[in-house]
Amino acid sequence: MTKYLMGIDNGGTSTKAAIYDAAGNEIAKSTIYTEMLTPHEYWTERDMSELRAVNFQVIHDVLQKSKINPKDIAGVGMTGHGNGLYLIGKNGQFVRNGIISTDNRASAIVEKWLADKNYETAVRPRTYATIWSSQPAALLKWLDENEPEVYDKTEYVFMITDLVRYWLTGKAGFEISNASGTSLFNQDTEKLDEKVFEFFGIKKWLKKIPPLVDSTAECGKITAAVSKKTGLCEGTPVAGGLFDITASALSTGLVKHNQLSIVTGTWSINQYIDNKISVVKDLFMTSDYPIKDEYLLTEASPTSGSNLTWFTETFMKDHTQLLKIVNDEHSIYDYCSKLVAAVKPWESKLIFYPFIFGSNAGIANSSAGFIGASKDTSLAQFVNAVYEGVCFAHKAHVEKLLKINANVLSSPIRIAGGITNSQVWLQMFADIFQKPLELVNVKENGAMGAAMAAGVMSGLFTDFKAAAKSMVHISRTITPNPELAEVYQEKYDLYQKVVKDQSFVWNDIGNTQLETAN
Repeated sequence: MTKYLMGIDNGGTSTKAAIYDAAGNEIAKSTIYTEMLTPHEYWTERDMSELRAVNFQVIHDVLQKSKINPKDIAGVGMTGHGNGLYLIGKNGQFVRNGIISTDNRASAIVEKWLADKNYETAVRPRTYATIWSSQPAALLKWLDENEPEVYDKTEYVFMITDLVRYWLTGKAGFEISNASGTSLFNQDTEKLDEKVFEFFGIKKWLKKIPPLVDSTAECGKITAAVSKKTGLCEGTPVAGGLFDITASALSTGLVKHNQLSIVTGTWSINQYIDNKISVVKDLFMTSDYPIKDEYLLTEASPTSGSNLTWFTETFMKDHTQLLKIVNDEHSIYDYCSKLVAAVKPWESKLIFYPFIFGSNAGIANSSAGFIGASKDTSLAQFVNAVYEGVCFAHKAHVEKLLKINANVLSSPIRIAGGITNSQVWLQMFADIFQKPLELVNVKENGAMGAAMAAGVMSGLFTDFKAAAKSMVHISRTITPNPELAEVYQEKYDLYQKVVKDQSFVWNDIGNTQLETAN
């Protein structure tokens, strides 16, 4: 009898469920997009009632699409955006809106912590990471200062992976790969660190965090009530789940050293695994990897493909509507790729720094922008600059990883995420990095990784290496054009110089208070 695995993936604005067989074939998937709430500047939230409803709905829908017997689902795993904050009160009540990982309300708190010289002795040597504004520590501190009533209403502090597992099983846990990315986890002791909580001034919240659970542990079973709403069989086992960057890495087959995995989406995720870690001040994050004695070293920022979504929704709405009117089978993204394909790399010096949702420049108040435009700059050149800017942002992250491990590019890059739908963008990535790109035959990387965790939990695979061998397959390889190496290096150097030179401008903008009109 064929057994199947279900993976659930909650991003910032979408919820997905997919079903796979043990060979990694996608049987069916379902996606529902949800509203990102922005009640104040720099806030990004989700309605908890809507979030729960769409999770149940995508499970129901994917089972209907698959036409398989729910009894053949061997296990369910889940993943979702890392960090952010989801609070649950007694009897499962919602305390407040969930907070997404692009939220920036606590930036001033983080700047104060990072300016404290004690951070480098009290926190970084324990967490091996740099705190940032949408991590739980910063958000909990912000709540203490701005919504203090929330503490007494809260029974559990969750990441989104833990929240969805709780809804499916009624069991509370705090999954380790997610926990290790929160800047609250001691990488040496493999536990949440009380002294770190003390430094951040949030020690009281430690009692609100449920026990740590492993990614492949059975952390509960589908309840009778959930079975009625979703169609899953009561008693179906549910795995601990995974941090989304971990799930994406596993779905690209990242199981050996000196191999780079790049995931493109809202976040620019660039990572590799190693069995050795050290304190590196500029490294974004070191987190647990669910392979024995391995760690995931990550450079990341929200500077990737979602910048194109912003550009098309802001400046190309008419083009999108026209494509619909003429029933063109191509999407606005296909149209963008056609525009970029017509631009030769040496034809435009237009630079775009892709910081719409955040920056990786290491400069306070940095924001997105174009520089180098003239009256002759075409729409195609603007789109081309967005494509290049995203590639350059990834390259800046990878250069930081190369300072830690000079061999990280000794084999082809495994790449996944939204840009893999564009052959033009893939070729640009390969040409800018001057490395072959290997594409895995998977469309939903997060859901696939989560399903792999369910496969290990259920005994279909002995471990993640076995799961990757069975489920992950290279579909094609993109080879770089060496003739473009020099021109792209010149453009990347120009990009870096422009970003550096903008620091005083960003500082002035950030510190300027505009007067309201009378």
